[in-house]
Amino acid sequence: MTPLKIYEMDHIVLNVSDIERSLKFYTEILGLAGERVEEFRSGKVGFPSVRINADTIIDLSPKKTSAPARKDAEVNLNHFCLVAEAADLAQVAEHLKSRGVEILTGPVSRWGARGRATSIYILDPDGNEIEIRCY
Repeated sequence: MTPLKIYEMDHIVLNVSDIERSLKFYTEILGLAGERVEEFRSGKVGFPSVRINADTIIDLSPKKTSAPARKDAEVNLNHFCLVAEAADLAQVAEHLKSRGVEILTGPVSRWGARGRATSIYILDPDGNEIEIRCY
């Protein structure tokens, strides 16, 4: 057995087709803070990020059209989960719908890292599935 013990997530990298559209979604719709946005826009860094908390970010990487073909080439990942403060997720879902965000599922009760929680599932502009949950 390895002495390695994973205890939290550092970051997720999403391949996105339009960085500005994705930045707008994650900052204006989901309320996350942009990181390295001006550096990206000025060409100093290859991609911007959005910050979930002090320890976790989502990198928004430009989708490469010349990437090697994979069986699941159109799928970046199954989904990722963001934990939100306690809220009425039915109201949150209605608010997101009013902003043009498709609600895939929920609110529903699901199992997660800290036990049962209520979740909704949405898509970002590139079709990445996001679970938003409240414990």
